[in-house]
Amino acid sequence: MTTAVLRAPGAAEPPVESRDRPAGRRFDWGQPFVYLIALVVIGITIVPILYVILGGFRSTGQLANRPNALPDPWIFENYTSVLQTPSFWTQVGNSTLAALVTTLGVVTLGVMAAFVIARYEFRGRGALYTLFTVGLLFPLSVAVLPLYLLLQNLGLLGSLAGVIAPQIAFALPVTIVILVPFLRAIPAELEDAASIDGASRIGFFVRILLPLSGPGLMTVGVLAFVGSWNGYLLPLLVLNDPAAFTLPLGVQAFSTQYSQDTAKVLAFTSLAMLPALIFFTLAERRIVGGLTGAVKG
Repeated sequence: MTTAVLRAPGAAEPPVESRDRPAGRRFDWGQPFVYLIALVVIGITIVPILYVILGGFRSTGQLANRPNALPDPWIFENYTSVLQTPSFWTQVGNSTLAALVTTLGVVTLGVMAAFVIARYEFRGRGALYTLFTVGLLFPLSVAVLPLYLLLQNLGLLGSLAGVIAPQIAFALPVTIVILVPFLRAIPAELEDAASIDGASRIGFFVRILLPLSGPGLMTVGVLAFVGSWNGYLLPLLVLNDPAAFTLPLGVQAFSTQYSQDTAKVLAFTSLAMLPALIFFTLAERRIVGGLTGAVKG
């Protein structure tokens, strides 16, 4: 004998429990492992940075006696001494100028080149894009000797211009590889509608395409800024005047001058990396969004 179950018309069907698993949510044993790996990676990344920053608040004697301890007492003299050094602010200015000009050049030239590759059909377009992609395989260290001779012939050795120009050139491949998918993903109907409304190609590029490519532009801009700020090999190759040193070279010179004062060297290193660290952290979401958009495109 069966019993009929009456339901109101339009009522939703009750959930059917799977016969293969009990009611309730099954515990996923893979999640704790993923979190453990993430915590290990975060620890490997953050712990050295915290050690450098906290080490600047200690004395060299404290670092020698108890390397892994917290500052006790906290010593602020190391940081104040570095901030009162005129050469530190000169190097901050040089690094800021080089990073800003490099970022502007990379974004401007990169988006113009990516616009042509992504939106126009011409002979050799695929080969040109492949050429920029292959450029990712050649690091700066491979081109040290020819680059040095080229800058010497151009008279750019010893100046920030000799640092900025190669930085822009070596940052263009990754910039174009990231931006081309963004620009290709923009519907052609928008360009047709803008053309019907009387907008020129340049007008479409400036008024419509650039705003829609904001996440990608932010991504390549942040990467170019941080890469320039942290650049060491190129300034070491080009700059020979201490007045033109950027912060990575300043850290080297300072550590050589105060090799016996480890705590002060850690304080200088902390202050040197802090702007790029803060800038990168604040722009992290835009970087991830930009790279995601590039992958989707």
